[in-house]
This record gives sequence, structure tokens and C-alpha cells, in this order.
Amino acid sequence: MTPPPDTAIGHKARQLRIDTLIKLRWLAIAGQSIATLGTYFIFGFDFPIGSCLLAIALSAGLNIGLRVGTYRTFRLDDAEAAFLLGYDILQLAVLLYLTGGLANFFAMFLLAPVMISAVSLPRKLTLSLGMFMIGAATILCFDSLPLPWRPGEGLRFPLLYRAGVLTSLALSAAFIGIYAARVSDEARQLSAALAATELVLEREQHLSQLDGLAAAAAHELGTPLATVTLVTKELQKSAAVSAPVLMDDLALLEHEARRCRDILRKLASLGDDEASVLNVLALGTLIEEVVGPQRDFGVEVEVAKRGDAEEPACARNPGILYGLGNLVENAIDFARSKVRIEARWSPSAVAISIEDDGPGFAPAILKRLGDPYVSGRDADRRTKGELDSGLGLGLFIAKTLLERSGASIHTSNIEPPKTGARVTVTWPRAAFERGAAPPPKPLSAG
Repeated sequence: MTPPPDTAIGHKARQLRIDTLIKLRWLAIAGQSIATLGTYFIFGFDFPIGSCLLAIALSAGLNIGLRVGTYRTFRLDDAEAAFLLGYDILQLAVLLYLTGGLANFFAMFLLAPVMISAVSLPRKLTLSLGMFMIGAATILCFDSLPLPWRPGEGLRFPLLYRAGVLTSLALSAAFIGIYAARVSDEARQLSAALAATELVLEREQHLSQLDGLAAAAAHELGTPLATVTLVTKELQKSAAVSAPVLMDDLALLEHEARRCRDILRKLASLGDDEASVLNVLALGTLIEEVVGPQRDFGVEVEVAKRGDAEEPACARNPGILYGLGNLVENAIDFARSKVRIEARWSPSAVAISIEDDGPGFAPAILKRLGDPYVSGRDADRRTKGELDSGLGLGLFIAKTLLERSGASIHTSNIEPPKTGARVTVTWPRAAFERGAAPPPKPLSAG
């Protein structure tokens, strides 16, 4: 019951748009041009301005070529994006080499491509770009042209200072890269999980809306069916005298018309709280409806019930059915031979415990279960064969849906020497039974 995450869509959403890099590079080109021309013409500092402008012009030419050769919404492959970011590091390193190396206070901009990579690219490519940046900064630490300064006044910072700048760049790249990657991954995973939850709820809502459609169809079909019944009765009266041989056929037609009316009456009541057992489920019936589709995977499923009050019932809730079904399915996925489901109730609470005899949850991630894309156990799964199954998205959706129904969820491992996992879902009884009781009938006039 867990929809596998669409990794292709998620990966495509993570890829950098070419338009984003082009705009950022134009911003960098504008800043580099202002700094270069201002330093040379306004402050009068002497440095190889021609070489600097050539490096800036190369970046502008690259931007123009990318704009002409691609459309705005084009998304780069990871390798292509890493290559362009690597070029940005190299171009800035050349400018810094011509203007003082790490003594130039614009050296901090070497961190920008690494930060962009941390947000948008896989960690291996980000690590490669970080090492490339540190390598370029190391060269600038030991070799570069002098920092532009007043004529006749050389300004050369000692090696210890430049080594300190190099160290700060390396530490900043590591910290910013790890932090940005972690934050962007969590935001992306949460967004994808919430989108998947919305899709599940939308599907269940469509199923629920079938009740209303059935009632509307029953209402529309009621009038012509009443006409058919009336005509059948009139024909029976006439045939009794003129054509007795038709009486059996007319009796069958009347019987089938009456049967159709009964069916339409049931359909018309599906959307009402007064409907039959289709809308209200006793706790035991609810569990059997959830467990039924999961009994064909070679795992014994034992169901037990106990309570010290009348057995509770709940209104048919797609969120509860989906959430419990997902938990049962996960238990069967990882069980060795048996899953035990125990329902308990009292006048104030209702609880359902789901236990399996599998390896249990890994202690390191036990407290994080229920977060999107946190997988509890690594094992061959019985009910899912997709490569992307087991990423924890199903548990996140189940937890979200059940909590919306008023439940709280507790996950733990079974106490040694036994092994296995236990998930307990607990509702206040009033929240579980909300909507299950039929509304009071209106008093008849007179």
C-alpha cells in the first residue's frame, strides 16, 4: 500500500536549471567588472587589467553561448553543472592570481560555487568541487601577483596570514557545504513526502466521493424505475384477462424491478451516517478489513481482541484504513514467520498493537522513525519489489494519516530474548468513535 517515491521526478527537481546559473554568473560578471574598473581607474592602482578583463569576457561569452544554445527551463545533468561550477572557481582563481591571491579580500567568493553545489548536486561532486577550490586556494597562498596598491608602496602579506586565510576557506567550505546539503535534503524530502501524502489523500477522497455519486445516480434512476413498475402492474391487470401466458414473464419483470429499487435504495443511503454496515466498522471488522489483503504472503497473522467495555466502532475513514494497512504491510514485509495484532479498548481509549518476529528496528534510527525517507530495517521485502521501496515514506504517510484521526503512534523493539518490532496506535475512545453513531432521527410532526 506504500506508493514508491518517484526518484526520477525527485532527481529532476533537484537538478540545476541553466537559467539559474546564467543569472548568477551575470551577477558575478557585473561585480567583477565594477571592482576591476573601479580599482584601476578610480583608485589608480596598477595591475594587469587587460588580463582581468579577458577573464571576465570569457565568462560573458560562455553565458551568451549557454543562453543561445539552450532554453530557459533546461536542467543540467549533475556532471554538466559541476563542470560549469568548476569553471567559475577557475575563473575567479585566475582573477585572484592577477590581483594579490589570498590577500585579496574577494577571495571569500571562492566559497560560492561550493555552496551552490552543496544545495543542488550529489555529495561526491560537491566534495570534488570543494577539493578543487582548496587546491586553487593553496596555489594562490604561495604564488600570485602582488595586491594592487599605491605606486612605490608594495603591500605583501606574510605567509602566516595567507595560510590562515587558506585554512578559513577550507573550514568554511566544509561547514557551509555540509550544512547547506543537510538543510536542502531535509526540505526536499519533506516536500516530496507531503506531496505523496496529498496524492494518497486525494485518491482516498475520490473513492469516498463515489458514495455521493452513487446516491445521485440512485435518485436520478428512481423516477424511470417507478414508471417501469407502474406500467408492469397495469400490464399484469390486462394480461390476467387477455393474455394469461404472459403472467409469468410480467411477474418476473415486477420482481426484478422491485429488486432494482432495493439496490437503488441502498445506494442512496451510502452517503448517510444511517447507512448499513458499509459506513460503520466495529473494531474487529476494521482489523479484518485491513488484514484480509495481507494474508497471502506466507506469514501467519494472528489477531487478538480484549477490552473491559463494549467493543468500539468507528466511521469508515480512509486515513485509518490506509495507515493501519501500511503498518501491517510493513510488519509482514520484515517478519520471519508471524505477525501478531492485538486490539485493546477501555471506556476511555482504544489501542492497536502490531508486532512482528523480524530483526526489529535499528537502535540508531528508532527515534527518527516516521520522518520522511528514514528506513527502519534493511531486509528483503515480501510485498514490494521496487528498488526504491523501504525508504520510510510509507511510514511517514501512515503516521500522518493516523495522527490526523486523533491517534498517537509509539514504535519500539520487542524485549529480549525475543526479536521483532512493535508499533502501537492509540486513540482516545471519543476520537476513534467520532462519526460512528447515527444521528438522532427527527421528531415527526404530530
